[in-house]
Amino acid sequence: MDTKELLKKVRKIEIKTRRLSDHIFGGEYHSTFKGRGMTFSEVRQYQFGDDVRNIDWNVTARYSEPYIKVFEEERELTMMLVADVSGSEFFGTDQQFKSEIVTEIAATLAFSATQNKDKIGLILFSDGIELYIPPKKGKSHVLRIIRELLEFEPKSKKTDVAQALKFLSRVMKKKAIVFVLSDFIAEEYRDTLKIAAKRHDITGIRIYDRHEEAIPSLGVVQMEDEETGELLLVNTGSKKVRDNYSKFYQDKVNYYRESFTRSGAGVIDVRTDDSYVKKLLGYFKRRG
Repeated sequence: MDTKELLKKVRKIEIKTRRLSDHIFGGEYHSTFKGRGMTFSEVRQYQFGDDVRNIDWNVTARYSEPYIKVFEEERELTMMLVADVSGSEFFGTDQQFKSEIVTEIAATLAFSATQNKDKIGLILFSDGIELYIPPKKGKSHVLRIIRELLEFEPKSKKTDVAQALKFLSRVMKKKAIVFVLSDFIAEEYRDTLKIAAKRHDITGIRIYDRHEEAIPSLGVVQMEDEETGELLLVNTGSKKVRDNYSKFYQDKVNYYRESFTRSGAGVIDVRTDDSYVKKLLGYFKRRG
């Protein structure tokens, strides 16, 4: 992708997702993900109905009348976007690839966080860590994240969610809001997720295509494994083959849902031909 085309794509995504975050998600994001706690703001005279536990006894003694400490929400948070860039993300049979939906969702979330002056960081992963951008504030930083999501070429096509979560736990020592964006056609990450979810507020966003859920009966078809590149001749006319595939796929989906919910993490399922806007908004409202 040349620079001119890349900038055009970045601008297009910025316009679309900025509008969403400004008009729809800004307030919902703020009310869903509150600050770390309360921080001291000022001292003022006691008024009827104030909580007596907040009386500042030193100031009260000095002025011989009651004064209370006023606290306000400590707003600054850090959002980490953990995005799968493995081979299976470049699949799509409707209007968009899964990777394009990942980019749009990540951009919408990042602009929502920017509105609240929060920091945003990015981890791109396959079966290893492909790229890490430490959390920072600002629009130019978000645009850099969008550029990387659009043009990054991973070294590997395979997936390892556990590696991404281990890396997250290593680099993020303080609590962060974490969105893991993947199709979750992976396994062996439940224990790592439990550990990470004890420290961070984690949500898994599963992006999938409706044609991945089942194989149609088309006779003998050559198929390519998106993650290994292996070409296989598959007899899709066989009911056993179709049933085995459906079970394999459903097992992965069940593993994802159970792993996240048992860890106390959130789950959002977004199909490539769905409105991710409705899915995100519904999730924010349920949590808010």
